[in-house]
Amino acid sequence: MAFIHGKATNVLHNNYDLSSYFNQAAVSRSVAPAETSTFGASAKTYIVGLQDGTLSLSGLFDGAANAVDEEITAILGVNTGGIISIDPAGASFIKGSRVISLTGKLTSYQISAPVGDVVSASADFQADEGIGNSISLRLWSAETASTNTASHDSAASSADGGFGTLHVTANTMNNSSVFKVQHSSDNSVWVDLITFSTVATVTLASQRTTVALGTTVNRYLRATSADSGTGSITYTINFARR
Repeated sequence: MAFIHGKATNVLHNNYDLSSYFNQAAVSRSVAPAETSTFGASAKTYIVGLQDGTLSLSGLFDGAANAVDEEITAILGVNTGGIISIDPAGASFIKGSRVISLTGKLTSYQISAPVGDVVSASADFQADEGIGNSISLRLWSAETASTNTASHDSAASSADGGFGTLHVTANTMNNSSVFKVQHSSDNSVWVDLITFSTVATVTLASQRTTVALGTTVNRYLRATSADSGTGSITYTINFARR
């Protein structure tokens, strides 16, 4: 058994690293039960219904460009919400680590400025289409050339699709980049599962792409990149099975 200290948690919101502004992240998952009790029963019975989830982030206020206040208020009232990935292990989304990923619609944002303490900020999000139990497919770091990551063995295939998340947080490439999630049944022959939209030169990006319900996702997964220019690009990719 290996316990984890929360001090190194990573928080990516769209194409920005907001880890240094927050000091608490609370994720709540729930499933709504539907009652199936009938006449003659001595106790209520239920079946599970729709999954739901929320995220709360709290920490310190910063009003500088691209800091927490600007990035959070940018999605206030925006229906598309924010693409959020959290690595509670604080390992910079090392390949194979478990990641909390969601599209979060901002439901509240609060700034508190007490006379005797630091100015704080907190935000609450409603997960759209639930919260993913994702696996990181690539360490969050810079690269300068196209690559295929080592594969992740999920132990078995799954049959109900999923979604992939891409965060590009720095980019000096002088040409466009293409990122994919591929899958394989034998860890040898690889097929494209997700192709993210092309990321233009020196552009930051965040994307979530869904694999349709009922789609088989094979046992092995990997991330690939095609960088046709010079420079460097910093990104991470994760995938959640349904």
